[in-house]
Amino acid sequence: MALLKRKRKPISLALQGGGSHGAFTWGVLDRLLQEPGLRLNGVSGTSAGAMNAVALAQGLMENGNEGARLQLETFWNAVAASAPFKMTSTSASGDVSMSPTVGWMMGLTQYFSPYQLNPLDINPLRDIVESQFDFKALKKNSPVNLFIAATNANTGRLKLFRNNDLCSEALLASACLPTVHHTIQIKGQPYWDGGYSANPAVFPLYQHCDASDILMILLAPMVHGEMPTSVDEIKARAVDISFNAGFLREMRIIAQTRAMCGGGRFKLFGQLEHTMRRLNFHLIDPDGELEKLPSATRVTPDAELLNTLKEMGQRQADRWLKKHHQSLGKRSTVDLAKTFM
Repeated sequence: MALLKRKRKPISLALQGGGSHGAFTWGVLDRLLQEPGLRLNGVSGTSAGAMNAVALAQGLMENGNEGARLQLETFWNAVAASAPFKMTSTSASGDVSMSPTVGWMMGLTQYFSPYQLNPLDINPLRDIVESQFDFKALKKNSPVNLFIAATNANTGRLKLFRNNDLCSEALLASACLPTVHHTIQIKGQPYWDGGYSANPAVFPLYQHCDASDILMILLAPMVHGEMPTSVDEIKARAVDISFNAGFLREMRIIAQTRAMCGGGRFKLFGQLEHTMRRLNFHLIDPDGELEKLPSATRVTPDAELLNTLKEMGQRQADRWLKKHHQSLGKRSTVDLAKTFM
């Protein structure tokens, strides 16, 4: 058993947020957990990525990989069950559209704050988080290092909640859209969605974890499609850009630093060079499939949609494993300079 554990390749995960589209990440994780040669080391998550991260840790803590698969399924099934009615419909051609009621409800958020629309602060996600996750046990026994990102609403600064800081409020803060939810207060400080400052944060995975391989599971496209022209399209694109600016900036800095450490006339020496040289970066994304969905499907936890996204994630992870599994521990499978610079 000890020999088998040593042979398993340690890997850390960076999980991007994206609301209901995080079910794609559920599918990716489900497939990775069936791969016997992998051992998870650290997980950094934002918003839906944070939910996936904690569900993953909870399941691993209780019953290893199979426990994690079950916990992820339980979480996303509960999210689907929390929807008050069917929120999407699928045409014969496979196109997904929103319910008119959802469109009307989302339109209200343009004119009224959550304190007006939801004065009692009713949040089904809070009930799910508090019933499914044992934060007291996770603080002591989580088998992975967790980094949950939130944004301080007063300063705009990133706040990382680590294992010792875990609580339901920290997790809810990471997924707090200020136009939809009441601001989360923790120790007198107000927090909004972590996507405003890091979606997700990558640096803690090499500063505080031992794994040399970092797998980024992304939901936002690196290059968007056609230029938006309608009001709704422009607003959606602006949100996408703002939510991913921090991540793209961080990855650009990492790519530039690795290039400086890799050779040339000027070299950096010491701990920074050692850290950058040992890292291998990998990436799994939906390959443009999520762009075919209306942007509002991110806040529509429809069971049919969630399971479709899960299957999409499983397929993408399976393709990645077949192509790149042997590269783990040896080399990067994504060109950071080409992708982020």
